[in-house]
Amino acid sequence: MTELKEFMLLFRMQPSNTQPTAEQVQEMHSNWGKFIGGIAQQGKLVSTYRLGFTGNTIAASKETSQGIHVAEGNTISGNMVLKAENLDQATQLAQNCPILFVGGNVEIREVQPM
Repeated sequence: MTELKEFMLLFRMQPSNTQPTAEQVQEMHSNWGKFIGGIAQQGKLVSTYRLGFTGNTIAASKETSQGIHVAEGNTISGNMVLKAENLDQATQLAQNCPILFVGGNVEIREVQPM
């Protein structure tokens, strides 16, 4: 049996001030539940976190500013750590991520111990 490696999926999307409708929220929760649940049922889910859209940013100069980091119009909205044999398998598991259906993107990277 192949030893599984850990990969982090970084979910990025464009922040919005528009509040989704109750139906849209329910659909999003359902889609994320199916996505995360499907990975968990395979025994490949390690952890997942949803991030808020408020925070502070500290620059290399140690200057702190209010707000989250937004680059090219996108910010990280959450992450997931999963187990897979290799990068290709992790990428395949990420193909049905709900963030993709709302214009976001997923970056998949192997987790390296510190």
